[in-house]
Amino acid sequence: MELVGSPLTATCAHPRSTPAKFLPAISTMASSYKNRFPYYPLPQSFSLPWMPSAYYKTAAINPTLAPFSKSSQGLTPSKTLPLISNRTTLLTRYTPDDWYRSNLTNYKESETSRHNAERLRVDASRMILDKYQQTKRTQVQSTKNLGERVNDIEFWKMELCHELDEMTGETNALTDMKKRLERALAETEAPLQVTQECLLHREKRMGIDLVHDDVEKQLFTEVDVIRSCQERMQQYLDKAKAQLTSNRAAQHELEIDLVNKQAAHRIDDKCHHLRNTSDGISYYRGVERIDATISVPESWAKFTDNNILCSQSERVASAKLRDNIENLLMVTANEMWCQFNSVNVAFTNRIAETADTKSKIQTHLAKTLQEIFQIEMNIETIRKAIRDKGPPLKVAQTRLDERTRRPNMELCQDTAQLRLVNEVHEIDETIQSLQQRLRDAEDMLQMLVRAKSALEHDLAVKANSLFIDQEKCMGMRKTFPSTVRLVGYV
Repeated sequence: MELVGSPLTATCAHPRSTPAKFLPAISTMASSYKNRFPYYPLPQSFSLPWMPSAYYKTAAINPTLAPFSKSSQGLTPSKTLPLISNRTTLLTRYTPDDWYRSNLTNYKESETSRHNAERLRVDASRMILDKYQQTKRTQVQSTKNLGERVNDIEFWKMELCHELDEMTGETNALTDMKKRLERALAETEAPLQVTQECLLHREKRMGIDLVHDDVEKQLFTEVDVIRSCQERMQQYLDKAKAQLTSNRAAQHELEIDLVNKQAAHRIDDKCHHLRNTSDGISYYRGVERIDATISVPESWAKFTDNNILCSQSERVASAKLRDNIENLLMVTANEMWCQFNSVNVAFTNRIAETADTKSKIQTHLAKTLQEIFQIEMNIETIRKAIRDKGPPLKVAQTRLDERTRRPNMELCQDTAQLRLVNEVHEIDETIQSLQQRLRDAEDMLQMLVRAKSALEHDLAVKANSLFIDQEKCMGMRKTFPSTVRLVGYV
């Protein structure tokens, strides 16, 4: 039999029923549950039948029984209860009020938890409904925006198609006018061909002879005079080509923009007709973070509007150019013979000037060759002088090397030592000055060689220029078309 006031124990093999008068403290269990153990599924041992020993092991109290101590003073020592000296252990007992308060606390906590759970359920239901309505409104607005976008694209598509048709017609008209201008220009091509070939041959001049001299000026003037209208036809032909390039560029921009509009229309129309039950919809994680846009509605509309305005501007310029070409086809070239004679005189003067310059270059080249020979002789003399300084330098350095082997105190810095050191320095300085003079002479030789090369190159340039002006150009200019052929009758 166990004593009163001591912890009650029980074996797991023989569990006893729970005493009715000894209940564990609910507040103690709640505190232990809240503060010490997180929520985990109970192990298998906690699901066994009631085991007082396991329960009282946690909530056991050692009470003191003071009345029993006084009433048992007459008993024998074998029947007396043990005296508990630490009476403060009675303070660990709980009162019925504590028990009721613990229950009330648990009830309140349970009610609070249920209230919070109910409020959470209501809030969640309300949020689900709100988000559903919000999502539906957002989708309706997105569908409406896509529909408006499709209409905008359709409008600009029609504008682009109209302007593209207009530009195509204008480009075809300008192409026909260009062909007429080329046929008219071909009738006056013979006199111009001679001048152009002269200019082309003179472009083959080399180096400094590629000068914009009087002959070239007269040739350009001859081109201007021959084309009092022909040159303008060529210019307008170039303008027509450039305008065609601009027209095609504007047309190309319109075509690209139209193709892009068609693709965007197809995509946006498909997006506009997508519904929650449509096939082909899927998740694309992170797509909302990808901003691949490069324009805003204002810049988008302005881009297409600028393309149309640019095309309209090019069409106006093209129509004006066609009118100018129509007027230009009526001009003639009556002053070509006078300019032809002026060009021949300029050629004659230039040929004489080039021949005189060639003769002077030959004289300077002969003098340069003579000076090169003299400087080469001087360089060989300097090199020989440098080689002659080698033996004295070797002797002086050998003496210094041998004197380093003197023993102990014999290593004296005497006059001979100092003189040998000075002798080495003097020879080194002499060699350096001679080498510097040799470098100067070699640099001078290089300068003379470059001058010789320049003179030889210039001489070849002058010979080439004389051949071009005298043989090629003047040889072609011995004949000139008649006036009848120039006006295109023959």
